[in-house]
Amino acid sequence: MARKARQRISYVLPLANSAGGHRLGVNGLAVDCDNSILYSGGRDGVICAWDLHLDLKDPSIPDYDEKLTAPPETTLRQQAQAHTHWINDIALVHSNQALVSASSDITVKLWRPAATDRQPPQPIGFHSDYVKTLAVPSPTSDWVASGGLDRKICLWDLNGGGQKLCINAGDDEAGSLSTKEKGSVYALAATNNVLASGGPESTVRVWDARTGKRITKLVGHTDNIRDVLVSQDGSTIMTASSDRTVKLWSTVAGRCMYTLTMHDASVWSLFSADPDLSVFYSSDKSGLIAKSDTRDVIELDEGMSVAVAQEHEGVHKVVAAGDCIWTATSRPSINRWRDVNTEHAEIDVPDSYNMHRASIATTKQRYPSPPNQRESQPMSNGSLKRKIPLKHMLRLSNAAYFPTPALADGEHRTSVVDGKKEPSSSEAVTMQPVRPQPDYSIEGQNGLIKHVMLNDRKRVLTLDTAGEVLMWDLLKCVPIRSYGKRHLEDVQREVTTTATVANWCTVDTRTGSVAVILEENTCFDAEMYADELELDEDIDFRDDQRINLGKWVLRYLFSNLITEEIRRDHAFRKQLLSVKEQQRIQRENAPTSIQLPPMQMNGWHPTASGPLSATTIRPTNGTTKPTTPGFAIGFATPGVFGSPAKSSLSGGLPMSPMAEEGAPLENRISQQSTSQPRQSTDRNSDYFSSSRLPNTDLVTPGGAAKLPVTPGEDADGATTPVGDGTSKDTPSKEGLFGKKFRMGMSFSGMKKIGRAATNDKDKPTVVEEKEETESDSRSSKTSNSRVVDDNLLGTVQKMRFAYEDSLQAQIQNQQAHENGLPVPIPGAIDVPSTITPSLPAETPVLKPPLNTTILIQEDRPEAGGVADLFEGTVGKLGEQCDQLERAAPMWLGEVLLRNQAPVKDIVKISFVLEPWEGTLPSIASDGNNRLNANRMLRAKKILAYVAERIEPGLLQDEQERDPDALKPEEYLELWCHNQLVPPSMTLATMRSHLWRGGGDIILYYKANGKREIPNAPQPPSSIPVAPKPGGTGA
Repeated sequence: MARKARQRISYVLPLANSAGGHRLGVNGLAVDCDNSILYSGGRDGVICAWDLHLDLKDPSIPDYDEKLTAPPETTLRQQAQAHTHWINDIALVHSNQALVSASSDITVKLWRPAATDRQPPQPIGFHSDYVKTLAVPSPTSDWVASGGLDRKICLWDLNGGGQKLCINAGDDEAGSLSTKEKGSVYALAATNNVLASGGPESTVRVWDARTGKRITKLVGHTDNIRDVLVSQDGSTIMTASSDRTVKLWSTVAGRCMYTLTMHDASVWSLFSADPDLSVFYSSDKSGLIAKSDTRDVIELDEGMSVAVAQEHEGVHKVVAAGDCIWTATSRPSINRWRDVNTEHAEIDVPDSYNMHRASIATTKQRYPSPPNQRESQPMSNGSLKRKIPLKHMLRLSNAAYFPTPALADGEHRTSVVDGKKEPSSSEAVTMQPVRPQPDYSIEGQNGLIKHVMLNDRKRVLTLDTAGEVLMWDLLKCVPIRSYGKRHLEDVQREVTTTATVANWCTVDTRTGSVAVILEENTCFDAEMYADELELDEDIDFRDDQRINLGKWVLRYLFSNLITEEIRRDHAFRKQLLSVKEQQRIQRENAPTSIQLPPMQMNGWHPTASGPLSATTIRPTNGTTKPTTPGFAIGFATPGVFGSPAKSSLSGGLPMSPMAEEGAPLENRISQQSTSQPRQSTDRNSDYFSSSRLPNTDLVTPGGAAKLPVTPGEDADGATTPVGDGTSKDTPSKEGLFGKKFRMGMSFSGMKKIGRAATNDKDKPTVVEEKEETESDSRSSKTSNSRVVDDNLLGTVQKMRFAYEDSLQAQIQNQQAHENGLPVPIPGAIDVPSTITPSLPAETPVLKPPLNTTILIQEDRPEAGGVADLFEGTVGKLGEQCDQLERAAPMWLGEVLLRNQAPVKDIVKISFVLEPWEGTLPSIASDGNNRLNANRMLRAKKILAYVAERIEPGLLQDEQERDPDALKPEEYLELWCHNQLVPPSMTLATMRSHLWRGGGDIILYYKANGKREIPNAPQPPSSIPVAPKPGGTGA
């Protein structure tokens, strides 16, 4: 089993007064024509559903010059924060009842917006790198295909069956030196039988959707392929490329059939609702949206291409439905444009233009005869043909016929091949889009696009898309000040302080919001002094008390979870005590003796024809003593194997009633040993430690012998679980009351802890506790080797096992006392809670907004990213307790429920203390004035140390006599690089803002004249005199 991936906690600060909609650019669009809903996926990780209020089933596409009616408004239906990175593509599935999204957070998710349970989008698959594109063969298909930068095309079961097929597109380039760079999938299209993919290597690959085998490879583009369409019958493939062309390929012929050149920039998106791709839409980097119609033509490049609209920036996605077109750009807004009817349309050519034909091909209806000879021709329904002005037209192909200006008399037109000049560009009509403005715009919100963290590590400045600068408090999770539309760097210079605090979190704004990321290794590195905090409540802190920022914010982000765990803990302990009371009642009602019929040595009644017991009598080396029922009922605990001859009680103990018929003798002896009562006062010590066995007559004298241990277990204390570890040499261990107390009892509602086999290499590192936490085990194996889950639930399990051990020890002690054994007089049996969250004196109360998003994420090193394991909000974590217990790491549980942060070495800074010009005594008589201290040590503490060293005992005596006596920082000064050090400045700040270099910090101390201090003797000539503060410096 591989080592568990590292997990981290993220929380996202909610934007103030967010009205819904996207905060950053939009990458994906999809239209549900049946329900008139537009879906959009953005770079903010949000999926939005918009009510269009349009009739898309029976569209009536207007002519180019038709007067348009006022459009209905589009309203937000619902939205979901589906991903923690950009959404790159979306697709409707399950007859438009569900939506699939692909994201740079390496996940593919399925969202059912109409479901009654209102579940957030759920992952159906993972890639190992950014997922760039999706393809659905049909609205009723049961699978969806995804392609990503990991060079994989994966087919996912939409019914939760996981991966159905995986195609490695990079394998196609076997033997190439650049295989790793090739094969990335940027574009994907599918039918039930065919998959077509494209990417940066400019090659279209066609795959069998059933087997994953490559059918063919189409070569012809010269740049990245950005989008792909496949006709319904799979015979035609259309591709858009950064080489500014759109190509049509025949899968039957295996070659390019047509190259369309109506765009002058990189073509980014294609869309078609036509089964044979006869009508399609395309958009490019310059913002042009074109509609091409190739119906009713002999050659495809004789079709018509109309410039429908022009965006202000590149169009990442274009879709059309009914009589409307929607475009997505890098802005958070979505524009809607009215479509142009091109059915049976032709170009309205000006009189000054003629139609030049280089062949004798049949005249097309799209291009009429010269203007002076043309007449309006009736359409099949009796109306006149639609005329679209030439200024709105695009030349579909370089080989296509296109109207050109008529030449003056006497001039002759020849081709460039003949060496004569074509008409100048000044004579050509300037292209103009049919729709100069969108008829409706779905407005987005202002998202954050840039940030900078301040030196105090608890405030962040952000810049949004509107140019406004905001300051955020990372602990309170709210914006605290707006600086208006200014340069971020200017504001940073104004508000930066000299405080230096260790990095305890990282911040990113890639989804348009402030996301704070906490990792186990760094989360608890930063501290602040309590007297520097701005708190809403007055709390009496001890002098120079420091507050850990990571522990502080986690305590209140998960406060509802802690409350729920406390409630569950109380219920569990109450249940334990009720089980104990039930056992006591059963023992009191048990008969003192049982009249047994006489029996022979072999267990047969004298007059019986067979044994009285249903169990065959086994040899017992003598007559088994009749026992009182319940006398041998005890807690199944690990026994100490010793010589039976040396045990004072082993000869009188009966065989375990749970011993199976025909079981080996050593197994039954093991059961007999485990039924012996065990006394312990330390529930945290090891079962295999001799300290658990008090020196009483109940102890087997062989207890000092070497005992069997689980392989790989550290003899010094509890360690990480290495599996069940039970064998014929290792006593088995049971739960609350062992096997014997399970008779007639139900433990419904109590969690069952399973055992999983692991190996030595899976053991987490044993962390050595310090000071008061020395005795607490931090491993995922309890003191009696019961394996716990390696997550937050494991912390709960360890506490519950401790409750069981405590109760067991109390009951054993009570039983021993009732039997007259010399044990301490037992008190009332109770199991106090061991949940000890930090108190307000250690972590003052914070009230983060209830809609603050909480994420549990897992690092995926092979993918260079993270995967989301859990998503919730601060206000609903209590309701999601079960899910959170299994997703959150164990270290989080230790911090929240036991107030134990991971132990790390203290970061220290070395410095040298020198008296200024020898006017004060040295702090060390031997000249060793080099010291090490915590980087958070304040200057006033250093001055207190100086005062204690130069006047031993005097400082404490004065403070005892006069509480108002001057403090050391009031009559002593500390200087560094000719700058006076403020008393509250820390060593870390001195190094970064005053010393600004490596090596030991050199500090000078001197008196300020407020108090008389005996002068030091003149230093020897061999010791250089320190320069005077304010002089030339050291």
